[in-house]
This record gives sequence, C-alpha cells and structure tokens, in this order.
Amino acid sequence: MPAIDSRDFDCGYSTTSTRTPDLSHPRRRSPVESDSFRGPRVQSSCNGESPRRSSAFLEVGLGGEDAIIDSKLRRDSPTKSYVDFQSQVDVDKPESVDSSATSPADNPPRPQMSSYFPTLPRLLCLALAILLVAPSLRSSPLLSAKANPLSRNARSSETIEPLKEVKREALLRKSKREDTQTDVCKRWSGQSAIVNGTLYYYGGRATTSADQTTNEWNSDFLAIDLTKSWQISSPSITGLPVPSGPPAVSLGYLWNSYDALYLYGGEFSDTPVASPVPFSTWAFDISSSSWSESPNPQTSSGKNSEPADQPVQRAAEGAGVSVPSLGRGFYFGGHLDFLTTPGWSVSIARVYLRGLLEYTFPGYINSAIDGGQTAGSSGIYRNITDGGTQDSAGFPERADGLLVFVPGYGKSGIILGLAGGTNATFTQMNIIDVYDIDTSTWYKQATSGPTPDIRVNPCAVAVSAADGSSTQVYMYGGQNLLPYGEQKQYDDMWILSIPAFTWIEVDTGNQANPPGRAGHMCNVWNAQMVVVGGYVGQDLSCDSPGIYVFNTSSLQWQSDYAALQTDDDLNRQTSQRDDPSALQGSFGYSVPEKVQSVIGGNAVGAATITAPAQAATQGPLATGGPMSYTVTQSDGSVATETVTPTGTGGGTPGVQPGNQTQGSSGGSNIGAIVAGVIAGLLAVVAAYLGFCVWLYRKQLAVYKNHVAMAQNQHLTGDPRFIGAAASANRPFTDKSQPSSEGSRYSADNRSGSSGGRANQLSSNNPYRNVPGGTGAATAASSTEDLMAGQEPSFLGVVLNPRRSLRVVNRD
Repeated sequence: MPAIDSRDFDCGYSTTSTRTPDLSHPRRRSPVESDSFRGPRVQSSCNGESPRRSSAFLEVGLGGEDAIIDSKLRRDSPTKSYVDFQSQVDVDKPESVDSSATSPADNPPRPQMSSYFPTLPRLLCLALAILLVAPSLRSSPLLSAKANPLSRNARSSETIEPLKEVKREALLRKSKREDTQTDVCKRWSGQSAIVNGTLYYYGGRATTSADQTTNEWNSDFLAIDLTKSWQISSPSITGLPVPSGPPAVSLGYLWNSYDALYLYGGEFSDTPVASPVPFSTWAFDISSSSWSESPNPQTSSGKNSEPADQPVQRAAEGAGVSVPSLGRGFYFGGHLDFLTTPGWSVSIARVYLRGLLEYTFPGYINSAIDGGQTAGSSGIYRNITDGGTQDSAGFPERADGLLVFVPGYGKSGIILGLAGGTNATFTQMNIIDVYDIDTSTWYKQATSGPTPDIRVNPCAVAVSAADGSSTQVYMYGGQNLLPYGEQKQYDDMWILSIPAFTWIEVDTGNQANPPGRAGHMCNVWNAQMVVVGGYVGQDLSCDSPGIYVFNTSSLQWQSDYAALQTDDDLNRQTSQRDDPSALQGSFGYSVPEKVQSVIGGNAVGAATITAPAQAATQGPLATGGPMSYTVTQSDGSVATETVTPTGTGGGTPGVQPGNQTQGSSGGSNIGAIVAGVIAGLLAVVAAYLGFCVWLYRKQLAVYKNHVAMAQNQHLTGDPRFIGAAASANRPFTDKSQPSSEGSRYSADNRSGSSGGRANQLSSNNPYRNVPGGTGAATAASSTEDLMAGQEPSFLGVVLNPRRSLRVVNRD
C-alpha cells in the first residue's frame, strides 16, 4: 500500500516523515474498532492542539474563491476515531484543525458542507425518503387531475390528458396479455369438461405458427359457449385469464361437478424438458373464477382398494370420466415417467398402470370408502386395483384409452373401458371392460358386429334414447401406431349401442370430414358432439380454429353449432329430467335409422334388443336392464316406451298408451309382467315333466311284465331253466337292483339308448311267433306299441306322451 502523505489531513503531523500503515494490524479484519488496537498518539504541530482525524466521507465541493467553508468543521473538537468501511483497507485518519502556518496558496480552503451525517449515508437517506414520499405525493390532491397546479397553463393540461390515455392503453394491453390467446395454429392433448352449457379447455399443447416445434406446453384456459349458435369458422370462444398456479400439463383430465373443475394428472414439457413439481389437486370454482390448491393428497382405503395413506402420484395418458350425480371422477391406467414424477431418473423406463383412481368431490359421501365419511375440501382419493378381472392376466396395463359412463345398470351405473394400449400391446375392441361402480368390480363383455381397428387417443361421448331403452356411444378418430414410424390418424366414426353391445360403423364418405386426428377432446351438448383440437400430423400446417361439430341424430358433420332451447341446465332428455343420473347433453337426441335397423325400435327408443347379443354371464349386464322413462309425444299425449319385439297393429312399434307420470312405475309394471309370464311358463314345464315321469314309470312297469311273461313261457319246458322260470315269475318293482344286470339297465335308461340286452330280448321274444289265440293278439299289439320290444326311454315319453299313454291304458 502506498504511503499516506500528511497533506491528506487538514493538519499535518509534527514529524515530516511519512508513515506506512501496518497491513497486518488486527483492526483491519474487524468492522468495529476497539481501544486495545489504537496506535500511539502523535503530537500535533497545530498550536499545540491535539490532531483531529478527518472523515473519509467529506464531500469535495466548489474550489477557488467560491469555496464554502463551514466554520463548524474548523472548530476545536476532541480527538475521535472512525473506520472507513468503503475502502479496501480500513485506514485510521486523524482529524486536525487548519494550521496558521499553512499558506492559503499551498492549501486552498476545501469546500465543506454542514451535516450531521457523512456524505454517502446522507445520499442514501435522501433516496429512501424520496421512495417513501413519492407514492403519497402521487395520490395527493395537489397532484390530482381535479387540483392540477398547472391548470392555468393550457399546454400542460393538454399534455396530461394524452399521458393518462397512454397509461390506460398500457393497462389494457397488460390485461389482454394475461388472457389466453384464442387464435392458434394447432391445439391438442389438453383437458376439457362441460358445466352448465360452457365447455372449458385447459392446458395441453399448442403452436402459434406452422414452424414452431418447441415450447408447446401451456396453461391456456378457454371457454366455449354452447348456449348460443355459431359457425365452426368463428366459434364462440373466450380466452380466460391464464392461471399462475396450475402447472402446464398435457394428457391429464379435467373432472367436473355441477359447480367446479378439478385438474388431475398430465405430463410436463419434453421440448424443452421441464422438471415436474410435486402433485397437487387444483380446483377451479366457477362462481368465483378462482383456483385453489390441495397439495400432497393421500389415498383412503375402501372396497377392492389399496391401503390408506399412500401418496397420490401424477399419471399421464390415462382415461378419465366424471359422474357429477355421484360426485366422483375416475382416471384409468396411464403411465409414470420422468415427465410426471419428481426425481424420476431418465434411465428408468416408463411404467404403465392398470389401476382405477377414484376421486370423491368435496362435500360428497362415498359408501365404498371405509368409514363412509363426507369428503372434505381436498376430496378423497381411492386407488382400486383388485376389482374382479382387474388382477388377472387378461386385464393388461394400458394408456391412451377411453372411459364412458352409462347409467341404468346396477345401483350406480357402469363405466366402459375402450381402446388404448402400451408401447408393446394394444387393446382389441371385440371385448369391452365393464366396471360396476356400486361393487367396485370389473367384468368383461363381448361385442358383436364389425369391430373397429385398434387405436389410441380417440374420443367418445354417450347419448341416451328418450325412453332409456338404449344408449349410444360415439367414438371418433384416434391413432394407429403400427407399424412403428408410420402412424396414422383416423377420421372414422363408430357407434357402440348399449345394451346390445353391437358395433355400428357410420358412413361419412360423402361428407366434408375433418382431417383425421388423435389427442382431441370431445364433449356433447344438445345431442351434438363438439370436437376441439387434435394432432393432425405434419401434412397439415395449421388447423385453426380447430373446432368441429357432429350431429349424433342425423349422423352428419355440420358447418355450425345449433343451440336448442331448454331450461334444463344439465341438458337431459325431457323425459329424463327428474333423474339426476341421466346422461347430460342428450337433449334433442333421436335414435338414427341406421341404429334402429340393428337394435329395433324407433326414433324415441323402444329398442327390441335389450340384452347383449353375446349373453352376459355375470355383473349388472346379466342381472339388470336399461332404464325406462315416460315419453310425452308431440300432441301432448303420454306414452311409456316398452320393450316389444314387434309393433301393435297400425300404431308406433313399442309405444303403449297410458297415463303414467313416472318412468319408474312403467318400468316396474313391465318387469312384473315379464316375471309373471316366466314364472307361469316354468310352472307349466314343471307340471309336464312331472306327468312324463309318472307315465314313464308306468310304461316301464308294463314293459318289464311283458318281458317276464315271455321268459316264463320260453323256459317252462326246459328243465335246465326251472330256476330261471321261477325267478321270472317274481314280480318286478321300480326299485334298483344290486346286480350287475340291473346296473346295465340303469345305464341304458340314463343314456336314453337301446342297449344290446334290449335288442337281444327283442329278437328272442317268443310273443312275436305266437300263431294266435285270445291272449296272443293282445300280447302282440302291446309289444308293437312298446317300440317293437325295445325298453322305453324317458326322452321318448317326453317327445310322444300320447302314444305312451295309449300303451299303458291298453295294457
């Protein structure tokens, strides 16, 4: 460090030599100075006064003649020490008063300002004061527009107004940037739900230009109004504020109750790779338009479920469905990997799932959960892994499939699992997985008709006939990943009719079909399937706005969405409005003629096929049936749809007039009638079989008597068979004989065949060669009636009881 010259101080030291500070002095390592580390006192040459140490923070002011000298700094003051915290090396500088021996020319007076604080702290304090006072001045009436001090100046007033307008426009632009952008090039793999006629769409992936290949994941939040009519070229879509809490995910699911949305699952961006955060359930309250988080959820135990208190993981590419009437949402299958789970190593392979995750919405009760308590504000999760066929080899893991809710079977309805697969296998659709909600059990049901090709990531909706006799599941699009590298997007439409479980392909070849797609969202309202987004491949540069409408009644793609007038917020069929479990979005649905030709009935229902074509062996499909509702016709008359094979003469097939006001009573009457008819038929059959058993026993006794008489007559003259003749004279009984011969008779009778012994008796029967006599004719005619000497069988009696009865009576 260079030597410090005595001119650096206001009063020099008594010695003319320089002093070099000791860099190793302990005081330079501490921010606080102590007396034990002070150096020796130096005698001043300034009139015998003790030297003063000057402040390192003294401000350099004006120089020369205009220098302002503060007399306070030139007065005598006691010796004091300080530490210079801003220098690299703390230097102890002694202060001193001006020396009279110093020439003004050599040492011109230094401009000094009076202050109780050093210069730099004073500046800091001034800046802090400005920061504190400025906001209050902004709101001060003095500076407001009403009390503008510059109002006398016309130019100043004219300047402020444009500034205010610029500020307002800036705020509007800022607010607009916070809303979701509705005009995009492509959008796919998001999450959607319908509540009270509004279709909500969250997240997924989107591009704003044809050449964009990164940063596709987003937190976009959209609303499509389905209570108004619009053209598909300009749909009624609104960009909602982009939420800051929920993560930007794709391929999750958006459950919905009657007043809220619940976001589950999804995967994070892979280009660029985004690290997933710990899973939380995010809920959107529709009335307040606010999001809330429930972090670190855990499972509860219940029927066919995993134990309680297990952390819920975030899965992606699973299938989801909401059942608002039960207050539950379901998520089936999917996968876990490094884009879904925090801390998952990229070296660990993806894990596919086959469990069914159930979420009970806040405020609802679920009897399948142990304890049956009401779900709190965070809801209740249950992981179902041991329900029926779920733990079998025929129930593989899968992702990218579908779940569809169908009411009317079991106490709570059923859920169908369709399509999907893994990176190695794909799910065929000739057999459907069926989940009984009430028993938490999976079953399998075979289908009939032509089967759709294997696929992943299609979409599906379900609508109900007015009378509830059938439910149609419409499946659209999807993707075939085989062969690898040559994936294909489908544009076909299929219908799975329930309860017939019959596939029906819709011919849309002559229509303006949307491009084939996968990863699209489908929802139904006013019996119209609304398709949003979808991956369309690389051949199509943009697919904007990417919203299409399919009419489920006419089986036509439409250029517009037509809103129907109804005061039912759930958009159910008019005949089903009193049933909370009825399918939403079915209002206005008529069964298409193509479907009628397969399952029978008419536009309002009356299906004649009310059971699976491939008979169900267990579960609600084997024991239950479709719902039955009262349908009000256009002329005001009330009719109850019933299941009849053919229509009544001259009237609408299957429609029976009546005055019932509730569909459930009509269904009960039909069930009682069917049960009565079946019981009556069973009684008749039982009585007939009982009569046949009696007749068979009688005919068998006659036959045995004839055999005994024949043997007795044939063996009478032979002394070798005297014992046999005597034995033959013993009467026959209906009791089983312990001999082997008796066993052979019994076996012959059980099989219904004419054994070798019966044939021998027939060929050796002496009655056939009797020349005549009074008894001969009777014996011969009886023998002919007894099947030409063969032992009678029970089957023969059942098939021809009249002939058998004639033989018994004649004998």
